[in-house]
Amino acid sequence: MSALTRSRLTDWTVVVPVLAVLVLAVTWNRDLPGYVIAVVAALLAGAVLAAVHHAEVVAHKVGEPYGSLVLAVAVTVIEVALIVTLMVSGGDKAQALARDTVFAAVMITCNGILGLSLLLGALRRGVAVFNPEGTGGALATVATLATLSLVVPSFTTSRPGPEFSPDQLAFAAVASLALYGLFVMVQTGRHRDYFLPVEAVGRPAGATSRAVAPARPAAGTAGRSVDATSRPAGDPDGPVDADGDGHADPPSTKAALLSLGLLLVALVAVVGDAKTVSPTIEAGVSAANLPQSFVGVIIALLVLLPETLAAARAARRGRVQISLNLALGSAMASIGLTIPAIAIASIWLDGPLLLGLGGTQLTLLALTVVAGVLTVVPGRATLLQGGVHLVLMAAFVFLAASP
Repeated sequence: MSALTRSRLTDWTVVVPVLAVLVLAVTWNRDLPGYVIAVVAALLAGAVLAAVHHAEVVAHKVGEPYGSLVLAVAVTVIEVALIVTLMVSGGDKAQALARDTVFAAVMITCNGILGLSLLLGALRRGVAVFNPEGTGGALATVATLATLSLVVPSFTTSRPGPEFSPDQLAFAAVASLALYGLFVMVQTGRHRDYFLPVEAVGRPAGATSRAVAPARPAAGTAGRSVDATSRPAGDPDGPVDADGDGHADPPSTKAALLSLGLLLVALVAVVGDAKTVSPTIEAGVSAANLPQSFVGVIIALLVLLPETLAAARAARRGRVQISLNLALGSAMASIGLTIPAIAIASIWLDGPLLLGLGGTQLTLLALTVVAGVLTVVPGRATLLQGGVHLVLMAAFVFLAASP
């Protein structure tokens, strides 16, 4: 066995999913002491990170548009597994968990990740530059999905509460899936250039940075994934770029198959370990005198941690467009794939599925959309815009804990 093979087999992304499944087999359906629950929770978080890592490897191998779908489906499986597990164990208190989790994901991505990306990009160059056409289209899709799935149920009259009737839920699920699929086709097909990084051009002293249209892919790179794993050639911290075309070289078939197998193992571990720790999460939220809706915030923070780290890395390298793609793409996947999955799961779940937002949440969503539009339209942003979105993120977390 070569040193490279041994190193790969001892990598944490290999060890953690396997260890998480082994612990799951030992602890399944047993009353566990607190320290064991802590170990399972740590392995659950590690399995989530490992699952997203292996999904990115597989996505980079298969290329677009399938690569984006692989990553989105993997993240959605994790999110839906956590939601359904907690809804089953939470009873009536968890009827709004899907709404709380999806809304938290929208606020974290459109304010937390987006604001952090703009802040890091502006600190690096003075002004963060990006393509307003692609980013604006992504923001419009997120706003439409959020309105159809989370705002409209608060105003429909077929049911007494903030919930859809079965027909309305089916329409929202199909519309969400269709919009997400259309966006993936546009992003990876005809208008792929709108989602590539843009460069800052030289400017006179005292002038602001100006964005130019993104360069078209180099010859021979069509179909390759342009995501957080793609780095400019010569980046010492990036992955290998042997052919010097400006894109990370795709992994070998053997490495991709290994990641596919480990992705399945990690997803099994996430689903099982979530069931094990779900009572502890709910008990901890209650013990801290936090509202039950805060469980959704915890789920969203856990699921979106890998995207946050990837977006921050890209922004620090000056690739703000990639960061915004990750932020808004994650928001779209959270709504466009999670809502249809939850709609199907609601067939066998007891109790109503509450999706409509309350007054405070509606206000924060409206303010997020308005601020997002004003940020995106110019195609460049300063520290101010990043700070605005981060303050909105802080307001969301504070009001979620103290409604």
